[in-house]
Formats: sequence, C-alpha cells, structure tokens
Amino acid sequence: MNDESSRQFLISDMDIPQPESVSIDQAYDVPENELVAALLAEARLDPASQDRVNLRAQALVTAVRVRKQDQGLLEAFMQEYDLSSEEGVVLMCLAEALLRIPDVSTAEKLIADKLGDADWESHLGKSSSVLVNASTWGLMLTGKLVALSETTQSSFRTALKRLVNRSGEPMVRTAIRQAMRIMGHQYVMGRTIEEAMDRALQKKNRAYRFSFDMLGEAALTTADSDRYQESYRAAIEAIGAREKPDDIFAAPSISVKLSALHPRFESGQRDRVMKELTPRLLELAQLAFSNRIALTVDTEEADRLSLTLDVFSEVLRDSSLAGWDGLGLALQTYQKRAPAMIDMLEQLSRETAQRIPVRLVKGAYWDAEIKHAQVEGYAGYPVFTRKANTDVSYIACARRVLASRSAFYPQFATHNAQTIAVITELAGDRLDYEFQRLHGMGEDLYGVVMKEEGYHHACRVYAPVGSHEDLLPYLVRRLLENGSNTSFVNRIVDDSLPVEQVAEDPIQKVASTEPAAHPAIPLPRNLYGSERLNSRGVNLDNQVEVMQLSAKMQAFTASKWDVEPLLAREQQPDGAEVKDNVNPGNLSDIVGKVRQVTLAEVEAAIEDAHAGSREWDRTPGSERAAMLEKAADLMEENFSELMALVSREAGKTPHDAVSEIREAVDFLRYYALQARKRFDAPLVMPGPTGEHNELSLHGKGIFACISPWNFPLAIFTGQVSAALAAGNAVLAKPADQTPAIASLAVKTLHKAGVPRAALQFLPGRGSVVGARMTSDPRIDGVALTGSMDTAHMINRSLAARDAPLAALVAETGGQNAMLVDSSALPEQVVQDVIRSAFHSAGQRCSALRVLFLQSDIADRIIELLAGAMQELVVGDQLDLATDVGPVIDGGALAELQAHAEKMEKEFKFIARAPCKPKQTGHYMAPCAFEIDSIRSLEKEVFGPILHVVRYPSYQLDRVIDEINGTNYGLTLGIHSRIGRTQQYIVDRVQAGNCYVNRNMIGAVVGVQPFGGEKLSGTGPKAGGPHYMLRFATERTLTVNTAAVGGNANLLELGD
Repeated sequence: MNDESSRQFLISDMDIPQPESVSIDQAYDVPENELVAALLAEARLDPASQDRVNLRAQALVTAVRVRKQDQGLLEAFMQEYDLSSEEGVVLMCLAEALLRIPDVSTAEKLIADKLGDADWESHLGKSSSVLVNASTWGLMLTGKLVALSETTQSSFRTALKRLVNRSGEPMVRTAIRQAMRIMGHQYVMGRTIEEAMDRALQKKNRAYRFSFDMLGEAALTTADSDRYQESYRAAIEAIGAREKPDDIFAAPSISVKLSALHPRFESGQRDRVMKELTPRLLELAQLAFSNRIALTVDTEEADRLSLTLDVFSEVLRDSSLAGWDGLGLALQTYQKRAPAMIDMLEQLSRETAQRIPVRLVKGAYWDAEIKHAQVEGYAGYPVFTRKANTDVSYIACARRVLASRSAFYPQFATHNAQTIAVITELAGDRLDYEFQRLHGMGEDLYGVVMKEEGYHHACRVYAPVGSHEDLLPYLVRRLLENGSNTSFVNRIVDDSLPVEQVAEDPIQKVASTEPAAHPAIPLPRNLYGSERLNSRGVNLDNQVEVMQLSAKMQAFTASKWDVEPLLAREQQPDGAEVKDNVNPGNLSDIVGKVRQVTLAEVEAAIEDAHAGSREWDRTPGSERAAMLEKAADLMEENFSELMALVSREAGKTPHDAVSEIREAVDFLRYYALQARKRFDAPLVMPGPTGEHNELSLHGKGIFACISPWNFPLAIFTGQVSAALAAGNAVLAKPADQTPAIASLAVKTLHKAGVPRAALQFLPGRGSVVGARMTSDPRIDGVALTGSMDTAHMINRSLAARDAPLAALVAETGGQNAMLVDSSALPEQVVQDVIRSAFHSAGQRCSALRVLFLQSDIADRIIELLAGAMQELVVGDQLDLATDVGPVIDGGALAELQAHAEKMEKEFKFIARAPCKPKQTGHYMAPCAFEIDSIRSLEKEVFGPILHVVRYPSYQLDRVIDEINGTNYGLTLGIHSRIGRTQQYIVDRVQAGNCYVNRNMIGAVVGVQPFGGEKLSGTGPKAGGPHYMLRFATERTLTVNTAAVGGNANLLELGD
C-alpha cells in the first residue's frame, strides 16, 4: 500500500490521531460485565473501612434530614416535582419555552397546552418552599403571593383550567416567568461575572471556592464561537482583577466547554479543530495562568471525548504553560473509558511535569448516549447501563487519582453522602483534594460536611453565569440527572425511605447483582429482541474503528467493478452497448465498465422468470427468509467493499454510506421476518365445526423492480427482497448511474442461495429496458422509486396491455415542508434543517425543500442558518470531514444551477455554503433563498437548495392549505413545543411521514415505515408490516372435514 492510496478513504496521513486518544477509544466497547468485575475488585474496601463508610454516610443522611426545613429551593422543588411526575416534566418544558418565546399568542397557546390537563391539585400545599408553591399556584405576581380561597385550594386543577381557558394566560404566563426567575436566582450565580463574584463574597458563600461557568449553547457559527471566546476572556480577566491567591488549587477557576469555542467541534473535523480550536484554548489557558486562576475543560458527549483529550493534551504540552498546575479536565465516570483516561492523563502529567486538576463527575448525558448508540447500531454502549455500576466506577477512579496525587489534584463533584463518605475514607489524612457541588444544589449536604469534624472542609461550587434564557437547557439537564426518583438528591430528603437504603453501598449492590449489564437495556445489536438483529453500524467518532475501516477500504481504492447482466441462461451480448461508469465526485475515476442488457436478453429473462416463478413461490417462506438473512450477514461481512463502492459510484459521504448499507441490511432482515410470519404457513380462519378454512399468501408471479440512483443499495435491496420474500420472481433494473452497487447486491443474494431464475439483473437505459418490461403481459407487478413522470408512464404502459391488471408500487417525490413556530428552540431547528436539506447533497426523496418560519423568530433562525451554512464542508465524498458530496451527474448539476440562478434573480438570497473552485466533480454548493410562497415553486428541486417562507401565526391554516395544495404528500417536519399545535398540523397536513422536533430524513426500517400519498406514492410503506402484501395474492382453502363419516370431533365432546 503506497502513501497515495492510504489517503483515499476516510482519513489522510495528516489525520492520524495521537496515540493517547487511540488507546482511549480502544476501551469504548469493553463488555460491561467484564469491566464491572475489574472495577469491583479495584473499588472494594476492607471490612473495617466499609463499616466506617456506612456509618458516616448514614450519619450524613440523618443530619441532612434534620436540616430539611432549611433546604435549598431547587431541592424542595425537585422533591415535589421529580421527573417521574407529568407535572414536573410539564413545568420544565413550559419554563424553558416561555423564556424563549417572543410573541404573546404562542406563549398563551403553550400555557393552555401544558397546564390544562396536569394534576397540579395533588401537589398543592405539600411543600413549605415558596418556590414550590409559587410554581404550583402559578400566581406569584410582582413578588406578592395572591391569596386563594379554600374552595379554590381544594380544587386547584379546576381553577387553573378556568384561568387558562378564560383569557387567564397573561396572568399565568407572568406568574410562571416570575417563578422561574426565582429558580434562576437560585440556580444562576449571577447574570454577569461581576454579579456572580459579588454574590460569592456574601457571608454564606465565603466558605466555598468557586468555578464559574459561562452559560450558553454549543456554537453553531463562527460568530457564536467568537462571542463565547470573548465571554471567557472577559471573565478570566475579571476574576483575576479581584484576587490572585498564591495557591492555584484554592484560587477561583473557570470552566470551559470546547463546543462553545468552535462551531464544528466534532471528530470528523479533527484536522480543522486541532488547527483552530487549540490556539483558542491555549490563549484562554495563558490568560488564566497570568491571572493566577485555574481553568477546567468540561467533557461533553462521548463522541467528542477523544477530540477533547487531543486538544487538552496539545495545550498542556505548550511550553508557555510550564510550571502552571491550573489546567484541569472533567472526567465522566459513567463512561467505560474513564479508567483508561486516568492512565493517559497520568502519563501526560509525568511528561509535562505538571499536576493536573481532575474533576470526577458521574456524567450528565446518560439517556442520550444510550439512545445514540442504539440508533447508530454500535457494538456496545460508551456508558454503564446501571447507575450502581457508575457509582462503582466513580469509587475505582477516585482510588486511582488519590493514589497518584503527584500527577493529579483530585476534585470530587458529588451530591451523594455515600460517595463523600468513601472519598473521606480513601483520602486519609492527606488534604490535597476538594469536593465540588453545583450552585443551588447539595447545600444541605455540604452544610453538614463543611462544619462537622472528620471531613475535609474544601468545597468548590460550580457556578453558572448568564441570563435565565441561557440557564434552562443547563437546568433541564441537571433535573434529568438529579431529579428522578433514583437520584440521591431527591432520595436524601424523602423521609419515607430508610436511611440505610438511601446510604446504600453501591459496591455491595453491584456485587450481588447479575448480570452486571441492565437486562432492560439490550445491546444495540439486540434492540429488536429475538425477532431480528439490528444492522451493525460503524462508529465514525471512534478513531480505532475509523482506522480499521479505512485500512480495509484501501484495497478498493483503484478497484474496477465491471457490470454485465446476470441472467438465468447464457448471455447474448451481440450488439450490446458498453459505457464507462464514472465517480461523480472525481470524473477521472472510472469505477468500471457497464455492459447494457440487450433486448434479446430481456426477452429471455422474462421467459425464464415466467417459467421459474411458481417453483420459487412453492419454496417455503421460512427458506426464502433464511436466504435473505444470509444475504444480510454477507453484506455486513463485505461492509468495506460496499462502503468503497457506494462512495465512489454514488458519491456518498462516509456517514451516508454507512446509513445506506445498514438500511439495506435492515430491509433484508425485516422482510425475512415478515416472510416467516405471513408466508410460511396458512392462516387458519374461524368457522363452523366440521370445516377447515385457511388463508394463504403467494407471490403474484413476476415483479419488475426499477430502482433509483439516490439510494442505489438500500432501495434496490428493499424492493428486490420484498418481492422475493413474497414469492415472486424478480427482474431487477438498476438506475443508469449506479449499476455496480446493484450488481454487487444481486451477486450477494445469489451467493446466499436465491436461484438465478428467481432473481435476474438487467442493467440498461430505462427508456429501453423499463419500457420493454412494463409492456410485457407476463409482468405481474412493478415496484418503482423515481419521478412522477416515470410513474405515470409505467402506469399507462401497464394499463394498455391486454393482460391481467398488474400491481404498481410507486414511491415518487415530494415538496417536503417543515413548519416552525416561535416555541421551537432555534439552535435545534437549524441543526435539523441543515441535516434535512443539505446532507446527501439534498438528494433524498424525504429531504426538506420548503422551510416555513413563524415571523416572530424568522430573523433569528435565518441568521443562525446562514452562519451554520458557512461551516459546511462541500467536497470529496471519500473524506470523513465532508458534509456534502457531489450531485449525481452533469445533468442534475445544470438543472440545480439554473434553479439557483432563477431564485437569486426573483427572490431574496440568504446564504450559500463555501465550495472549493475547480473540483473535478459535480459539486453544488448548498444555498438558501427566501421566497413568497410554496406556490412559487413549479416542481420538486432535487438537490441542496432550501426555500424559506415566513408566516404570521394566525395564518397557519393558509400555510397548511398551500402545502396540501401541491398535491404531494411525502414528509413533513414540525418544530413546536405545543402539543396541541403539533397535533393540529398532523391532523391536517396530508403527508406519509411526519417528524416532530427532529430532522425529517433517515426513516428506519421497521420503526418508521416510509412512503407518501397522493402524488408522492401509492403505498403501502416500505419497511412496514403492510408492504409485502402488495407483492402478494391471497388464496382461501375450505375443506369439509365431515364429508365422510360425520364429525367425529363434535360427537366425542363430553358433557
């Protein structure tokens, strides 16, 4: 393998990761049972130590309960409104959205939606906390509590509904906002860094150290990251101007989120991040050093961990920071990579001769990490699946950092009495460590710890700084982390729970629990239970997996995939056309030669399919299913070749290529499951005694499957496998632009046992091959994914035959819209719009074409969208850093360019993503335009062009009518926090697939069956339980079992 080829797929020589982060990623998929066993051995205490820990923990719980009357407002709130109650969830969602909604009408709709049905009555008056009752009553106006009559108090739910339904929304809106201001004051140290430092000097706070955290979302644009950089810079200088203590570990500190400092802080952009973000963090570290304060880098989602470590390591190694022990890192012990991280950091400390402050936390993204791994089909989870396992990991990691205090300054962030007791025991007499807590939480617990003998009286408060609007995402995450019934914060003040249970030893609990992994959280591979396997994904954020896949793909850097018909008999190539198959992203890359099928071969294929179709239908459904499952296994085994071919022939980026292969595998397994369930044995029907009735499903005969180029493996495989599983012989015609991928899929199915007579492959022009097949009377059905014009043409051709009526299963296109009201979160909207409109170069049937923005938030979202578009990478689809690859061919590019020019002349230009000039491929820079109406578009524009329409909230019905008026009905996106608004739109827009508060692409087989209505398709939905029925015919068999000798079964019945 030469150096040139090694740069062809996914990564280049410059992108080879640093050894330490690679070693961390190797621990990503360690089996939980295996790791927990090792951590248990490391965490165990001797019996005497464990007894002391248990007694100390129970004493802490008892002391906190004595102080319950003085508990923090937020803790009281969470105790009453934990997230196991509908009301707790409602209040958080309501408060977050209310602080962001700019217009009154939408705010009032939200209040009516969220407050009307919840059971507030059950919470009224149960807490002595002003905050809890203010939030419950929702009537705290200008700081004064409105008195409620006894009648109202006894039936508060009725009163609240009456308020909401009788124009009481303004009062309730004001009340909820006032209650959230109270919570904001409780949870935010200050709106500015100066205000926060002033508050830190108040008498009750002087015992604590502080780490200030500048609140805000992750940066989506360069302007965002510049603003956050300046915010951190100003905060460091302000802190340094107040005090400069000699002890760096006692000094105030600042916490920094790397996602705020770079708009593309993600592993795929590693090279850019290292060049641009590292100097930014270094500048802040140098500034903190000169101001004699510490700086801690927060860790975020698991897929950013390796990149975080690489940036941190490079900054720490900079000679300008020599002798400074102030650069620290947060370490999440719910991650299975935590022990390996400690080993890496210890080595880094030895190398730099610097002591690293390490903040041990348990982690705040657990639920999201579990879901992400399941969706992506990873081999395992990056986090533990049981809370107790995380607790054990925390103790084991604490042992490690305490044992290496020459390398680390240990910082233990916890609100758990048992954890505090363990740390106190493990630390012994050495006091060079500290505890940490969140501002507004753990006050009762640390009120005891900071005063009683036997504890180290050093605690740092993690203190958020910013506006209440910036607080809410942070607050909701803390509530999710700490507000559930299993949270120690909630349980410690619950008098109904025995002290011993609250202070339970996690080591003993884990040691007595089998299996170590939670049985209710299956591995991603087993997500669908025993019925079928989830397709295997590739973690493109894991450097080890990326390097392994890249190495395997190099074998196909210069491979040629020559294509020819795959028939049941010998080929008849005389006069056949041969053409080059070209990579759309690199026109000098010839993927192979394509030999088109001849008309004589088409005729022979139809004849052989007709002759063999009945035999294939007689093959039991379970046997057909086994062949499809074998093909799925073979595809996963041949993942690297499929990945290389999908990228080179279809222009797929790495993420899109992985998704494409997984979808094909899912289709094979899902339709195999349906074949076993419905086609393997007849369904016995109910009926009178003495008679047997059954209903059986059979293939129709011959299906012509005509697939598109935009999903050349997934849709091709889905059509073909459904028809085969139902018992049909299949004539598969691939798209002209992508025959090699389809050919490899057919060869895989043949290898899995599907007879050639049951599946033949006919590459050629649609105008020749398609026309010949659809006009033949022996064709019993056609499956098409393509344009509406093609669907109409095939429909007319089938109808014109003097033959039995054929089935047509067609999925065409759509003028897909997304509706966004002012209750939506702009940052989430923009992320979902970017993915829905521009990924896959906009070449998805489901892609977003028209974005409707409520006028009240349109300016903000358009500004964010324009900035985020500037961060997109348009270029070589083989590179992991690429977001948007090429469009499929020159014709498509010319059509898109012409449309963009028309839009720019007639409407308002919003933004265009940067695109390198003189690229040797069909590249179209994503662009966006503001237009007057969806009616301004004559047809679907199949590429990365977004159209934006503003609408006032009172004209929602008009917008819905205009969307329906296109006569398309494929996909619809909705972004709104208001349940009634969501349902109102869903009930009225005629769309096959509707997505709420997420992107609107990437339907998952068997989870989100895909297909449209009206001009967008015939149905049934692909990847759904009804799809295969369209490929089948039904037969009923009735047998008179009493025809000879009477009904013995009936006669033998006893009394």
